Amino acid sequence: IKAILQDLNRNDPMGRLLEGDVGSGKTFVAATVAYAVLENRATDNGQRLQVAYMAPTEILAKQHFESFIEYFKGTNVEIGLLTGSGCKKYPSKSNNEVTDVSRAQILKWLADGRVSIVIGTHALIQKTVTFANLALIIIDEQHRFGVKQRKALASKKGEVRKELPHLLSMTATPIPRTLAL
Repeated sequence: IKAILQDLNRNDPMGRLLEGDVGSGKTFVAATVAYAVLENRATDNGQRLQVAYMAPTEILAKQHFESFIEYFKGTNVEIGLLTGSGCKKYPSKSNNEVTDVSRAQILKWLADGRVSIVIGTHALIQKTVTFANLALIIIDEQHRFGVKQRKALASKKGEVRKELPHLLSMTATPIPRTLAL
């Protein structure tokens, strides 16, 4: 975590690989770093920055969404889930629960910066997905995505914040191609 936070303070975008066994705490590290980005940094106009977390399957994306809800309860951080089969947001307007939302609504909230963290699948790289202030991209099991898919997400720097986002790739499977990246 300390090394990642140091990288985030540099002027050029971070490109870091986090490797660890299943259950070793990679998701916790990702949540900690995401929290640091959201709480310690803002755009020139004071808007909170955004984090995109891409997982290779809907099941994994939903698990990460649930984990992030537990990590971020009581922090006023709005978290979205964007997958091919549906969208959700936490917290809802009326209570501290998860609510189903339309795809159009989550896309609007990402574009205007209201949703600070979005967790999703390949749905995140579609052309209709735009961000106001994307500062950090986390790609889980990154070896399961192609070069073009990772690049498509990395190019979504945001409408307000023009710098390229930092990139944290995570894997439990350090295949030679992953290590080369």
